[in-house]
Amino acid sequence: MPIHLLPQPAPAVPAQGQPGADPRGGDDEPSTARFSGLRLVHAALRRDLARLPNALRLLQPDEEDKGEALLRHWTFMTAMLTCHHEQQDTRIWPIVRRFAPELRLLLNWLEADHHNLDHSFTRVTTLVRIASRDTGSAWPVAYAMEDLAARLETHLRIEERQLLPRMERVVADGSRLGGLGELLDLLRAADGPGTADALAWLLDGVEPAEVERLLAECDDDVARNWPHWQATYQRCTAPLWGPGGGAEDGLGEGPGDGPGAVLGIIAD
Repeated sequence: MPIHLLPQPAPAVPAQGQPGADPRGGDDEPSTARFSGLRLVHAALRRDLARLPNALRLLQPDEEDKGEALLRHWTFMTAMLTCHHEQQDTRIWPIVRRFAPELRLLLNWLEADHHNLDHSFTRVTTLVRIASRDTGSAWPVAYAMEDLAARLETHLRIEERQLLPRMERVVADGSRLGGLGELLDLLRAADGPGTADALAWLLDGVEPAEVERLLAECDDDVARNWPHWQATYQRCTAPLWGPGGGAEDGLGEGPGDGPGAVLGIIAD
């Protein structure tokens, strides 16, 4: 069976009612403070899918270590995407269905598209594994990454423009639903990517003041270890795209819990 580089075009998204603007209050608190876990994952995926293809194209035949690091990073990112989809499908969407039943068709479509995206990332992972060892195939695989990124971008925009504004009206202020603290708790419970790796991946490039506010959603142990996790992660990923390589995208990468994490770069 041939390996298909790209998924089939997504079906038309069901139109939802009440498409009017969602007025926001004039509070000083930024709107991104709500559902920060979801928004951080989206931003981190966009950031890495923008820079990984070029990192692959620049890979030289004698850079075996860099090829292995690139594959590890891609595999980690894919694991975070899978956990993100599981969080939405099993935790968030059922609550939204209950309190906003008019969104059920959109939620059904998003859930089906999660499965399609997961399969597409699995296929491209096979290609990245080959390209990380055979630089002669790097350019076609980099194009496959970019096409997959465009496919994912459509999905992310639908969630952000059609779903999150409605969630802001049905989820109570102060709820942990979709927040960073809840995401880290779910990763621990699901034996997913470690807290240190995940947090550093998510917060790479985020403004320091915003990082401080986001860390307030986490437990004291996470906040206390954050400076060490951040420094270790930046040092270990610098060979892929240089020091501070994620800052231009406004959001960052994250560390894991130590030995056994998917990236496995941070030892507590």
